[in-house]
Amino acid sequence: MSQISGYTILSSPVEFATEEKNSEFLTFLHPVSSREEAMPLIEHYRKKYPDANHVCWAYVIGNTRQPQTQAFSDDGEPSGTAGKPMLHVLTEREVGNCLAIVVRYFGGVKLGAGGLVRAYSGAVSEAVNHAHLTQVMPSIHLCIRVDFSREAKVRHLINQHHGKILTVNYAAQVTIGISITTSNAESFSKDVINETAGNALIYSED
Repeated sequence: MSQISGYTILSSPVEFATEEKNSEFLTFLHPVSSREEAMPLIEHYRKKYPDANHVCWAYVIGNTRQPQTQAFSDDGEPSGTAGKPMLHVLTEREVGNCLAIVVRYFGGVKLGAGGLVRAYSGAVSEAVNHAHLTQVMPSIHLCIRVDFSREAKVRHLINQHHGKILTVNYAAQVTIGISITTSNAESFSKDVINETAGNALIYSED
């Protein structure tokens, strides 16, 4: 079993406003778990701020180090100056399951490509500073089949490795279904085999 570390996701929405050379940048962060959740939110802000010059966005779903999906839009800003820098901040700051939207009102002073990159990435970075993140630990389901005489020992090991008992079935032997973090699964399985002298059967339900 491979070791997979946890990752962080956005817990709750964030709003933050910044200004750069008279241009106003309104930043909104929203927890999302799919593109289907993200797109209606983007449309919501387009309708809420119809007179804005740009409504740029970026989202990343899942673990930012191994994202399930990600996308961005410059919404009329020069290519690579808005959406991509916004996504870069979410990735670097490890804010998974997050949609970032930046609404820009042009203030009359052109920022140039470098200035736009700094403004959009800075706007999202400031919003992330106010964000609450939740740690997510990947887990798997395992079943352990043992003799009744070893049930108590297996239950003790489940507790020791911070597993959670989901089901218990009694037949010729007892079968315990558990949820356990992926990072603990390998050491747990080794301990069960050792403590039961190899008489336990461990298999994955996934």
